Amino acid sequence: MISLEDARRHVLDRVKVLPAVSTPLIDCAGMVLAVDLVATESVPPFANTAMDGFAVVAADTTGAPLTLDVVGTIAAGAATYPAVNSGEAARIMTGAPMPPGADAVVMVERTTYDEAASTVEVEIEVEAGNHVRNAGEDVQPGDLIFRAGTLLRAGHAGVMASIGATNASVSPRPRVGVVSTGDELVDGGGPLLPGQIRDSNRRTLLDLVAEAGFVGIDLGLVPDTEEAITAAFLDGAECCDAIISSGGVSMGAFDYVKVVLDRIADMSWMQIAIKPAKPFAFGVVGDVPVFGLPGNPVSSMVSFELMARPALRKMAGHADWFRPMLKATTEIALGHRPDSKTHYLRMEGGPDENGRWKVRSAGGQGSHQLTAMARATALAVVPDGLSVPAGGECEIIPLV
Repeated sequence: MISLEDARRHVLDRVKVLPAVSTPLIDCAGMVLAVDLVATESVPPFANTAMDGFAVVAADTTGAPLTLDVVGTIAAGAATYPAVNSGEAARIMTGAPMPPGADAVVMVERTTYDEAASTVEVEIEVEAGNHVRNAGEDVQPGDLIFRAGTLLRAGHAGVMASIGATNASVSPRPRVGVVSTGDELVDGGGPLLPGQIRDSNRRTLLDLVAEAGFVGIDLGLVPDTEEAITAAFLDGAECCDAIISSGGVSMGAFDYVKVVLDRIADMSWMQIAIKPAKPFAFGVVGDVPVFGLPGNPVSSMVSFELMARPALRKMAGHADWFRPMLKATTEIALGHRPDSKTHYLRMEGGPDENGRWKVRSAGGQGSHQLTAMARATALAVVPDGLSVPAGGECEIIPLV
């Protein structure tokens, strides 16, 4: 057996960040910026008001309350507007350009407007710059706005739109093909024949791929023949950035996945010192990474979380490949007989009002017991030889 750390190192050293693509801003949320973003425009592009009110010469408000002549109204988006001289004011709406001569705004709540007389009573004194948003106050041409490696969220898209960007250079979401193999597997809801089981892994893995922010491609359920398995992997390598298979990575007599991948790919077959998910395979078909996960449902999910997901995040340009490890209080005693493996136990629970996690068993811990994995909100990490009493502290990997 090899350690999880060595297995991860082997995989992560062999996957590469996908080449950058130009992507419309509307599709960039959750993607990673591939190049530094430098501003070419000022934001805001002109001085404007942050309030509805009256644009004035600040010095004119000394000794307020006082009355000023109103020379016009300036709406947001106005292309032309009057100048404001001493003794005058311009009615102005939020976002409208500051008129020449004015250097402050008095908010409308501190004024009384006489539309018939075209005058306004200003109740307070203001300083120059009051409620004025100056040109370039947020961004100026040449500013480094976001560095390469930034995970783009809604606010980033808004900033990019504000400087006229319509696309961003990002690392694309990997297109991940998912295939299940095995003559015993069936799709759909019809009656099962003797020896048949329903294929849950493919559906589960496609959803895990989507939850991680990537694009899942269903490569189907493939029977245990060399021809069918060969076609599935070669076809997947043509249309996908990575392939995940479920089943056929152990030492069974009818496991043709190993036979095929040893022929068409550069593969490593591993026994990792963890439970579940001990068997794991990794290699490349051409330059497309292939992750061979075990067939037991829980093993498949845990293997995805510990091995495939970090590698796919690297391919997508993320700097943080792994989920965080947190401390939690366990309601049950944790430990296992010595077996040279780290156990990953399915737990449910969450943070309390202070942010401290409390966890309990999610149910049966067999690698075939998918219901407990579905309930789990965390994996408790229990190294060989560790014993934690009920109420004690353990390490967890949150799954939510």
